[in-house]
Amino acid sequence: MVGTLYVCSTPIGNLDDITLRALRVLREVDFIVGEDARRTRKLLAHHGIHTPFAPSLYQGAEGPRTQRVLALLRQGKTLALVSDAGTPLLSDPGYPLVRACVAEGIPVVPIPGPSALLAALVASGLPMDRFLFLGHLPRQAGPRRKALAALRTVPYTTAFYESPHRIRGTLEILAELYGPRPTVVARELTKVHEEFVRGTAAEVHREFAHREQIRGEFVVLLGPPPPAAAERLAEEADTVYDQGLGPRLPPQEPLPETAESMAPGEPPRG
Repeated sequence: MVGTLYVCSTPIGNLDDITLRALRVLREVDFIVGEDARRTRKLLAHHGIHTPFAPSLYQGAEGPRTQRVLALLRQGKTLALVSDAGTPLLSDPGYPLVRACVAEGIPVVPIPGPSALLAALVASGLPMDRFLFLGHLPRQAGPRRKALAALRTVPYTTAFYESPHRIRGTLEILAELYGPRPTVVARELTKVHEEFVRGTAAEVHREFAHREQIRGEFVVLLGPPPPAAAERLAEEADTVYDQGLGPRLPPQEPLPETAESMAPGEPPRG
């Protein structure tokens, strides 16, 4: 009889942000599959959990180590998959293992919990009835600008993760491309120095441009254009397609009134 893989969400900062069910699973499984065992051990020690580790799955090691983890599941062992923080697979390792389990009929059970993406969305003040998550943008400025420019016709909130080393440059690009567009930067979520900077893309860029040091982990959210602008941009995209210069975007439903809940000129708060 095969085992079960539990995809277990863990805190993104505050070690108390973990569900009772997740704690029970982490105590009862045969092994924990982590991204970096050193970071996960801090969480386990905080909650008095002593479950042993299976081979860690980190970027660059997923391929060869996935088979070793699968072998344990085939033997009937139960495993909990965790990342360094938050929900596994969301810009974190684990997808090859989950995909392999599904292909082999090994049960995969989600244990919901913390997510930097969802935490940022619900406190952003931007519409979130529909949203687009981009994970991490390209490291190089050119491809990053291209990826951000492609968001012009997206009629809903867009979110992505950014590092402290690139946040200033990314916000500069956003200010150039989307000056009056509502923008939110969430920094160090659930930690002591948690911060939300809200305003237009230009205003948020100015706020971070004046800071001497920028530290922490970031979620950046770009609000949708006003409905009239979204319709115009979609028409422009269709014109580009008709000229053979690019892809046609799928038709979009009208945005709800909440799409303008944050006015373009609203000053930063937080």
